[in-house]
Amino acid sequence: MSDLHTPPSDLPRPVDDGGADHLTGLRLPAVALPATSGSAVDLSKIGGRVVVYCYPMTGRPGVALPEGWDTIPDARGCTPQNCTWRDHHGERKALGAEVFGLSVQTIDYQREMVERLHLPFPVLSDSDGAFRRALDLPTFEAAGMTLLKRLTFIACDGVIEAVCYSVFPSDADVAWVLERL
Repeated sequence: MSDLHTPPSDLPRPVDDGGADHLTGLRLPAVALPATSGSAVDLSKIGGRVVVYCYPMTGRPGVALPEGWDTIPDARGCTPQNCTWRDHHGERKALGAEVFGLSVQTIDYQREMVERLHLPFPVLSDSDGAFRRALDLPTFEAAGMTLLKRLTFIACDGVIEAVCYSVFPSDADVAWVLERL
């Protein structure tokens, strides 16, 4: 069983395939996403700055990752990414931006992860793919699942103003966001 907090040192580096080039300047879609806080969040209605980091899926302790997971660019590193966002929560909050994690996992799956990792912000579920489809977010297939490629965007008053894609290593997006805020 692999350690979810420490990705292997030989992970394949993702390549910017242009899958997020169209996002800057787009208005966020009016899609209500279930949040681990128990509410539904429509990112298009939030005023001010919002940061959303998209990730494929987090593993669970004692549960094997999908076969070949460590060989798929963008796949491994979701737990370290979530923990880095947790660890820099105060810095980001002081800069006045709300942060949300986003994946296609179910809200129950995400609630367990938020509790286990002690995340101080909501994680959103796009398990039906409505948000992903509306923005045409880049994806990959693994173990019969369509998963989001790792990307982070900053939006202001519902419009995407900056995108970090591809994120490597998986926790590099926090520094990118803090620099831009």
